[in-house]
Amino acid sequence: MTLFAPQTSLPARMITRAPYSRSLAPAVGNTPVLWIEDSPAGHGFWAKLEGFNPGGMKDRPALHMVQAARERGELADGAPIVESTSGTLGLGLALAGGVYGHPVTLVTDPGMEPIVRRLLAAYGTRVEMVDQPHPVGGWQQARRDRVRRLMAEHPGAWCPDQYHNPDNVSAYRTLADELAAQLGRIDVLVCSVGTGGHSAGTFRALQRHFPRLRLVGVDTVGSTIFGQPATTRLMRGLGSSIHPRNVDYAAFDEVHWVAPQEAVWMCRRLAATHHASGGWSVGAVALVAGWLARNHDPDVRIAAVFPDGPHRYFDTVYNDDYCHRHGLLGTAPPAEPDLLADPGDRVVDRWTRCRRIVDPAAEGAPK
Repeated sequence: MTLFAPQTSLPARMITRAPYSRSLAPAVGNTPVLWIEDSPAGHGFWAKLEGFNPGGMKDRPALHMVQAARERGELADGAPIVESTSGTLGLGLALAGGVYGHPVTLVTDPGMEPIVRRLLAAYGTRVEMVDQPHPVGGWQQARRDRVRRLMAEHPGAWCPDQYHNPDNVSAYRTLADELAAQLGRIDVLVCSVGTGGHSAGTFRALQRHFPRLRLVGVDTVGSTIFGQPATTRLMRGLGSSIHPRNVDYAAFDEVHWVAPQEAVWMCRRLAATHHASGGWSVGAVALVAGWLARNHDPDVRIAAVFPDGPHRYFDTVYNDDYCHRHGLLGTAPPAEPDLLADPGDRVVDRWTRCRRIVDPAAEGAPK
């Protein structure tokens, strides 16, 4: 079965890193791509390994949002930065704060991994913890409410507002240009979806090179982004309990929801077979990209974005005790996802795909 047709190739070119610098900022970007073979028949996909950035994929938008706000005069020299984060953007903002000379306060929740909290403290950031989820918007809304209070207490502070800031989208043009140069042609792009920034920004920028490109979104069960009800979510880094404006619903050809045990299985399989893995988003994206590869002709070129590496997940995804407590080990994902005609048909609790894309926040959308 071929879901998408291949496109014409662009000539590839070499990308090189700056050999030295007085700052870590030039170390962000120019990350490698790796061929992930997913079947004995040779089917597979190309993975963009964003874990090679100092803090992960969100180093890109952190630096870009801070620079853009400074250029517009929204962020004064030395003014504090305050933001909500589950982890990866926090690491990026710690880097950006150091590069541009801003103190950073991050609001998180008990789900942030201890290693990330300790790294952020070592980087000189202030970390505030909310202790109760919002009754409707969950931990994300509770964190955003705390950010608003902190902003009121500190006149002159600036919040990137990653969920709704268009600079979070435009930051990924560099990632798109790198992919186009490295692969020469891309027919299908697979991205996890959380704030919506990297899926929207990478896809729209890649369309300049490949007008017939298709985008496949990867969400988590329990996320409300694509019209499912919001529930307690174990996976972090993808999914949402709110509706970020940066999600580009018109861009998606289809969406897949993935369960935590399925992502864990794929993360560990990647580690064993390719010595390249990551966290929840990486496992979920790889599961979907592998299935797409097996259901395409081999000449259809699929690229998947791996947002981070495995290290911060040593006490969750790669911890047997943790995984046993949450029932995440011992079951391989099904060979095929369930098929859902409409996101409102039923609540999904395992790998499921849907071709009908719904913006739940749009006027007239089914509730």
